Amino acid sequence: MLRLQHLIGLPVIEMNAGKQVGHVKDAWFDEHWQLGGIILDAGRRFLTAMKSVIWNEVMVCGEDAVIIMNEASVRRTKQAEIQRSFHTGSIRLKDLPVITVDGEQLGRVSDVYFDEIQGTQIVGYELTDGFIADIMEGRKWLPAPRQADEVMLGENVIIVPAGSEAFLSPVAVSESDIGRNE
Repeated sequence: MLRLQHLIGLPVIEMNAGKQVGHVKDAWFDEHWQLGGIILDAGRRFLTAMKSVIWNEVMVCGEDAVIIMNEASVRRTKQAEIQRSFHTGSIRLKDLPVITVDGEQLGRVSDVYFDEIQGTQIVGYELTDGFIADIMEGRKWLPAPRQADEVMLGENVIIVPAGSEAFLSPVAVSESDIGRNE
């Protein structure tokens, strides 16, 4: 599985010339919260536009770098076009509360996981109850419901089926991960 937080900060290399074209700054999602692509750090020259790569042009997400097809894969994108992202858009997945339909809050999104083969479907959420709780109790893993229509990814909250708390399990988090990229 791919952890989205692990991708943030990795260098993005284009395959044809082996040239670094930037670093992963964030990831963006479509209106159905499917992974659409990655957002690159654009430097200070781009105030109204950002650089992005659509997900199907990402060849490999490795441990130390993200490989894309070629430099033409990098596109200028207006900030208004990116509505949903992990942590920089107007609608952010990071820190959204996860609540059951019964009204029980399970935690806030700290990270999301994707299947390495399919790459766009969220397969699970890493939840936090805050920094102190992360240290004392650890973060929790919540697998995404099998049916996409069982979860509602809204603008202000994620609503999961009743009984989802039974599927929570502890996440082994290294101390270097706590507070990373937050």
